[in-house]
Amino acid sequence: MNKSLDHLPSLKRAELLRVVDVLKASFAEAMSTKRADRLKNGRILKIILYGSYARGDWVHDPVGRYFSDFDILIVVDHEDLTDSEVWDAALWRTTPGVSRLRTPVSFIVHSLDDVNRQLERGRSFFADILREGIVLEDTPGAKFVMPEELSPKVALAEVEEHFEEWFDSSEGFRDTAAYNVEKGRLKLAAFHLHQATEHLYHCVLLVLTLYSPKSHNLVFLRRRCEPLDGRLQDAFPHDTKFERRCFELLRAAYVKARYSKHYKITDEELFWLTERVNVLSGQVKTICEERVVALRARVEAA
Repeated sequence: MNKSLDHLPSLKRAELLRVVDVLKASFAEAMSTKRADRLKNGRILKIILYGSYARGDWVHDPVGRYFSDFDILIVVDHEDLTDSEVWDAALWRTTPGVSRLRTPVSFIVHSLDDVNRQLERGRSFFADILREGIVLEDTPGAKFVMPEELSPKVALAEVEEHFEEWFDSSEGFRDTAAYNVEKGRLKLAAFHLHQATEHLYHCVLLVLTLYSPKSHNLVFLRRRCEPLDGRLQDAFPHDTKFERRCFELLRAAYVKARYSKHYKITDEELFWLTERVNVLSGQVKTICEERVVALRARVEAA
């Protein structure tokens, strides 16, 4: 794996050093409250930059309001250390508007054993990280196994299974949202639209990469999906305050639409969101079907 950040501007390199410091400090703080040996003695084994900033094809587009994230893989020495509560502080401290960072940060956390299992199963997502990633923090002796190659036949079977499961569940949530709209239960409708959107993003990630992070955060999932296929950027335009407010209402609905009496959404906002989720559904269906067709062709040609 590469260790050089020379292709990045100096300000980006300085930001990445700050990101590493924040992640390590937040982890140490979380560990200081743990009593179990497997937790209090837990370690970060590797911090790896992957994605567009590692490859050198990041996007900084103030006009179109699109900015690539720093994509970070954190590798820890125990599966329990991947729990979200361990990383809540780090997530908060790397949030735009809270941190002093100008570049958005998206990080995922996996144990070394899990990453190696994924590599042994031929998961291209992790194999790509090994090939393109840049090591920001490393521990001697913590090694990745050589990735295996996944056969087109196995890939096709897994992709078809993911597509059927996740797309079907997204349609179920859309149906339930429509029912709640009819009944005037706007908050419940917003929650089920959130679930439909989340499942659509997980669907396209699993079909295209055979990997999706454990997350309900639509901003995080959207940022992971849109670079995979430019058509996905059209689902939720964000040129106006109304469009941005609607997406924020959708993002917040996972918790607030169920538990907060202060969560409010109008008929107009819900109608717009319903239309946009329907657009996303059509895009995901097309993209996933194209992937299935391509894999079938590879299987037949083998």
